[in-house]
Amino acid sequence: MTATTAGLTRQIRVDHPSAGYAAARVAREAAHEAGFAGVLADRAAVVAAELAGNIDKHTGGGSVFVQRSLIGRGVDVLAADDGPGMTDLDHWLLDGNTTTATMGTGLGAVKRMAAEFRITSSPAAGTLAAARLLDPAVPPPRRAIGHFRLPRDGEEYCGDAVALADVTGSRTAVVADGLGHGPDAAEAADAALRVFTENPDRPLSHQLTNMHRALRTTRGAAVALVRIAPRRLEFCGVGNVSGASLGDGPSRLLLSTPGVVGFTLPSAPVRHLTLADEDVVVLHTDGVGTGWRVPGRAPDLLLLAADLAHRHRNARDDAAMLALSADRSA
Repeated sequence: MTATTAGLTRQIRVDHPSAGYAAARVAREAAHEAGFAGVLADRAAVVAAELAGNIDKHTGGGSVFVQRSLIGRGVDVLAADDGPGMTDLDHWLLDGNTTTATMGTGLGAVKRMAAEFRITSSPAAGTLAAARLLDPAVPPPRRAIGHFRLPRDGEEYCGDAVALADVTGSRTAVVADGLGHGPDAAEAADAALRVFTENPDRPLSHQLTNMHRALRTTRGAAVALVRIAPRRLEFCGVGNVSGASLGDGPSRLLLSTPGVVGFTLPSAPVRHLTLADEDVVVLHTDGVGTGWRVPGRAPDLLLLAADLAHRHRNARDDAAMLALSADRSA
């Protein structure tokens, strides 16, 4: 049984020509933190520089987000812009086609060096891209996942936190939002995650009760928990962490009970849902707006993380999201 907590996501705003070098430096730092060495760290730097360079050359601005992967040993590089899009995406995915004069040889190089690469582009919505670099010596993750954890602009601490655990026959995840922002909010969210990581296999209602006790000396937090097993979901939440199950049909909202863990804990029922094989489950704090949902299809989770971080995040608040695929193993 392994529980993993998400580190901070680093945002590099691409609003100046040197943003590519800044993105490369941050990606190399994240790679070293993930245990990469030598050529693996260099690849992470090249991927981040290429994605930042494309934004700088072809759009009026955007952002690159760099973070350690939440599962496996890896680094995620997400990129998003509001530019004119690419009309011939297949052409620019050929290795060697580049107009950005950056460290590598264009999007083809990004696709070749990354273990996973996703990109979508249109004149109406700009471009979203996401690359995941993985240590080939470590077995790759078996399931899709997307996430980010961003502090309020100008803050060193983030009061929103995310953790994930693989337990027998299922996965369990928590998203916590410490009230307010800054170090006191981070203390509350971290206290909730410590309870979770000690015994992630406990029933969700027990988790909330134990968190409530642990958070009484803090300012409190909103908390949502999900457990995903083959074709079924359990959800339990208190406060303003939002959730939804997305698939081929209309989205199904996962509604938390009003309250504050650590201050006033209501009776929070555990909701049970049936999941289809292609469904995804999304949790996010109130630092992410609620107008992003697109009913009728399950999104790619890495691109969803890039989209929410760039287009739907409130920069005046901490923000975190976690998206998980349904467990197909029966």
